[in-house]
Amino acid sequence: MVYGILFRAVSETIKELMQDSRYPGTEVGFIATLHTWSQTLMDHPHIHRIVIEGGLSRDGKRWVLCKGKFFLPVKVLSRLFRGKFLACLKEAYEKGKFIFPGRIASLKEKETFKVLLKDLYAHEWVVSCKSPFRSAETVVDYLGR
Repeated sequence: MVYGILFRAVSETIKELMQDSRYPGTEVGFIATLHTWSQTLMDHPHIHRIVIEGGLSRDGKRWVLCKGKFFLPVKVLSRLFRGKFLACLKEAYEKGKFIFPGRIASLKEKETFKVLLKDLYAHEWVVSCKSPFRSAETVVDYLGR
C-alpha cells in the first residue's frame, strides 16, 4: 500500500509541476524504479525517477526543451511531494487500508497517527535531483546501484 502511495505521489508531483506554465508547461514522460534498500543494504524505500528533458506542448504540436541545470525547483518539488505523499497516506488511513502489527500497533489509534503525520509535516523533505545523464550506460549504472 505505501509503495503504491509513494509511486502515486511522485507521479502526481512531477506531472503537476511539468504542466505548470512557470516551468516547462508540458506533458512529460518518465520512468520509475523502486529501490527498497540503501547503498549499504539497509531498509530505505525510495523511487528513482528519470524524467525526459522536455515534453510536448499542451497542443501536442511541438517539443519544448527544458532550460537550466534543473528544470524543476528542488524546494518546490520537495514540498509538493511531501504534501501529496502525506495527503495520500492520511486518505488511506481514513479508509482503513492499513494494518499496524507489532511495534507499530499504536498507529491504529487516530490520535497517534495524527501525531505521526504532524511530525512528518514538520520536517523538510529533500528530493534529490541530478544533472542529465550522458548516455544509456550511465542510466543503467545509476539505476543498478
